[in-house]
Amino acid sequence: MTCHNCRTECRRFGKRKNHQRYQCIQCRKVLTEPRDHTLDGMYLPVEKAEVVLRLLLEGNSVSSVERLTDVHHTTILKLLVLAGDKAERLMGEKIRDLPVRDVQADEIWSFIGKKERRRRPEDDPSLGDCYTFVAIERETKLALNVTVGRQDQATTDIFIEGLRLATRGDFQITTDGFAPYRTAVLNTLEDRADFAMLIKAYRAPPEGERTYSPAEVVATEIVPVLGRPDPERICTSHVERQNLSMRIGIRRFTRLTNAFSKKFQNHAAAVMLWFAFYNLCRVHRALRCTPAIAAGIADHILTVRELLEGA
Repeated sequence: MTCHNCRTECRRFGKRKNHQRYQCIQCRKVLTEPRDHTLDGMYLPVEKAEVVLRLLLEGNSVSSVERLTDVHHTTILKLLVLAGDKAERLMGEKIRDLPVRDVQADEIWSFIGKKERRRRPEDDPSLGDCYTFVAIERETKLALNVTVGRQDQATTDIFIEGLRLATRGDFQITTDGFAPYRTAVLNTLEDRADFAMLIKAYRAPPEGERTYSPAEVVATEIVPVLGRPDPERICTSHVERQNLSMRIGIRRFTRLTNAFSKKFQNHAAAVMLWFAFYNLCRVHRALRCTPAIAAGIADHILTVRELLEGA
């Protein structure tokens, strides 16, 4: 480092709060190494923060990341919330007014703190069942909009409004049989979308049998709701496959573990970070590139550090 006053090379002069200090040989002025503001003032080195986030994005729990990196779990959660906020802003900037043709929407269940049946009236309203609404484009596999909240009309309305902002032009949208989709799409996308529901009927499990395998689909019904949807393009298979990717890539969605989210803020941050990683950093095997490159909103595969610096 060079002294700002006399333009003389400085010598190392110890560290303060993990930042290298220097002393000018001539004027004895003490200088501190410029701080990287990528992490908004966190003392964790950016290189180590990137390792922590990559481990979280590959399906590791906070506890296992703490053991692997020797970073305290409070620091990991603080970093997760920071990265999640940055990822959400970055996706909001990049995924806007995109031309699309086929959109599929679905919601996946998880819970925060405790399952819904165990909630008490005095509990925090954010505890209990939590659903992640996801809309993807069939050809590019790009996640167009993600909303985390209750499985109710209000969350569905917010989700579909976000989808309108993310897209432009006319397109076809297919959802499952969740009733609030009908109202939300009719109110928000009536002038732009051909809308159909794909309703699946499942076989009830034998009496007394408990299973964690998916229920068997015994029948499907196609219900056109708006416009003239093409029957050949009415499908939700791609977005349902996305649910599997989420359960593998986000430890909080893994069933029968104690890695579930304890706070809504951490849960939402983990979801947003993972979808930014999925869209911009992770090569899709079917596409052989990232969904963002396939959609034309990125020209290269981003790194996790670029996610942190991009917003």
